[in-house]
Amino acid sequence: MLLLVAVGSVSCRFVTEMVKGDELIAQAGKYKLFKSELDAVIPSGLPKEDSIALAGQYIHRWASDCVFTEIAEEKLSKEDQDVSAELEEYRKSLLKFRYEQQFINERLDTAVSRAEMERYYEAHPDKFILSDPVAKVVYLRISSDSPITDQLRKLMSSDNGADLLQADTLAYSTALKYTDFDGDWVAMPNLAREVGIDYGSWMSYKKDNWLEYTAEDGTLNIAYFREYTPAGKPAPFEYAAPQIKDIIISTRKLALTATLEQDLLNEARDNNKFVIY
Repeated sequence: MLLLVAVGSVSCRFVTEMVKGDELIAQAGKYKLFKSELDAVIPSGLPKEDSIALAGQYIHRWASDCVFTEIAEEKLSKEDQDVSAELEEYRKSLLKFRYEQQFINERLDTAVSRAEMERYYEAHPDKFILSDPVAKVVYLRISSDSPITDQLRKLMSSDNGADLLQADTLAYSTALKYTDFDGDWVAMPNLAREVGIDYGSWMSYKKDNWLEYTAEDGTLNIAYFREYTPAGKPAPFEYAAPQIKDIIISTRKLALTATLEQDLLNEARDNNKFVIY
């Protein structure tokens, strides 16, 4: 992103004086690009080939903008070249945005309790309808001829903590992969991508609480679903909780902004800075 910003932040400036000895890199009409300006936008520490490529992109973009600007200055009337009103509107919008951000950052309470999130979840279940199924799942990838596959199936589907620990120990020494995703809810498309199979094909192998398929490389993939919520149903609270927190904080931000605007207007009226005639 920083490289893209650097390349995109091109400025055409008509330079009349530069530091003595600064090397001229390019010229487009009346505009000149000096080495010091180019150095300022090329990140240090890049390999030589990357620096050269990035410099080339910047110079061509710079030249294009400069040529375009010079033609516009020649062809447009003085009235059309006057952008002071637009610049002033942009300046006011930018200042307003920056002050709002400062005001919000100083006052926004980002702590959201579980009780508050649960109240929101219960009041707005339709906002959390799943587009894809999610599950609490235990996943295992193992050689299809492993002699302990049946034992691992039994252990990974157990509700006993000792069994799960034993499954983890066995899988660590024999399986290619074993995870319970820390007990979190997992979206099925994400799990399919991690396994390396098309989502539609992945779900076609699901039978009740189990999903098993043998990959082309001969490995056996096994998933045991402890909990499962299909698409079209409200998401489990734990799965929706991060989204709920964001919604509550965003609502607080909007309330702060609305309060700021009204308070500023009221203060302006009280001080006779805002008068409607």
